Amino acid sequence: MMKKMILLAFVCFLGMQMTFAQDVISVKEFLKIKNNDNVVLVSTRKATDYAKVHIDGAIHVNHKDLYKAEPKSTLKSTAEIAKILGAKGISNNNTIVLYDNGSGKYSGRVYWILKYLGAKDVKVLDGHMKAWRMARKPVTKNPVKRKATTFNVAINKAAIADMVQVKKATNSAAAVVVDVRSADEYKGIKESKLPKGHIPNSINLEFKNVMTSKSKLKSKEELQALFTAAGITKDKEVILYCESSVRAGIVYLALKSALAYPKVKVYDGALFEWTATETVQK
Repeated sequence: MMKKMILLAFVCFLGMQMTFAQDVISVKEFLKIKNNDNVVLVSTRKATDYAKVHIDGAIHVNHKDLYKAEPKSTLKSTAEIAKILGAKGISNNNTIVLYDNGSGKYSGRVYWILKYLGAKDVKVLDGHMKAWRMARKPVTKNPVKRKATTFNVAINKAAIADMVQVKKATNSAAAVVVDVRSADEYKGIKESKLPKGHIPNSINLEFKNVMTSKSKLKSKEELQALFTAAGITKDKEVILYCESSVRAGIVYLALKSALAYPKVKVYDGALFEWTATETVQK
């Protein structure tokens, strides 16, 4: 009986790991589902890039359309975002596959937003546009429009942090606040429109480090070694940010999807909100 229970637990664990891993999808895997009516391919690249060329069948979502004016780059109301997504033909029940030019910034941002809104199946195309072109798959200049639908929001509060939570985390041994900007930005030696420096007691791990030179997410082993070395461990609450938290999304994907970290949040207000009232540290 005990052996059966252990085996069942192991199978469940493997199933959970596979579910997380499926949030990153290869070109080969995507081609197998591409023609399924429930699959929505989304280019999160700039509008000008989409207009020049995009993956055949992809619609376009500009992450900036999902923000309010103040604080800069923070999310509009969930109702407003749901309306925008629905008008694009995206529902919370679709299998949504995202890609960008290869930085991971924009697809990661939209990935996090969709996860926060409760989308059930969101994936990122591994290698993005680079991998698609290397595979010599079809591209087009023709815009794609889907029939409008309804996006039903089921807010995932565990995915987002506010300033109060960030302040608490910076003074807690059970949490770690991670600045995903470059080292020069973190240290305050790079020019910026914002006050130079970082949120006090935050650590630095640049978002680019979770990806390979081919714009693919690093292996689980590489990612785990990277985060462990930085002191970002599974037992801690992890809060990610940058200037606007656009760059935080791809790190959220790495922690939640590849490594199944249980407590990961993005500070949506980011430095734009923080520096409006709080000091930074160099």
